[in-house]
Amino acid sequence: MTDAFDFSALDLDGQPQDFSAYRGQVLLVVNTASKCGFTPQYAGLEALWRKYRAQGFAVLGFPCDQFGHQEPGDAEEIRNFCSLSYDVSFPMFAKVEVNGAGAHPLFQWLKKEKTGLLGIGAIKWNFTKFLIGRDGAVLKRYAPTDKPEDIDADIAAALKA
Repeated sequence: MTDAFDFSALDLDGQPQDFSAYRGQVLLVVNTASKCGFTPQYAGLEALWRKYRAQGFAVLGFPCDQFGHQEPGDAEEIRNFCSLSYDVSFPMFAKVEVNGAGAHPLFQWLKKEKTGLLGIGAIKWNFTKFLIGRDGAVLKRYAPTDKPEDIDADIAAALKA
């Protein structure tokens, strides 16, 4: 795979979604969880999505249960939680693994493109974020502690590039 638009994933309804549909957009790919200390970041992610989507920006949420069993629900439970608790309207995908042999190919690629602190590839926790430019290249990786509002300027810059 040469860029983010070469991948596909199942959406929360279990339907295949080809990322070529996002070609030319700026993407923020996030591994999410409903029962995590960082879960309130859903509100900030939704705010970014609403602010920039008309300019060609999308947040792509990938529920993951690999960290402290913090995403135990099925697709319907995830959908209901996100909708009722945070009014999430950005695209959400089926639960994935982000580390290990079963890691989704997108996350395998993302980790190779942008390693974390000290060059470590593994994703350390929920709400790790990857900013992808209009060309499909990974621009930056953000730690779970990086709040969505703190990366607003990077998104704005990527949209102008």
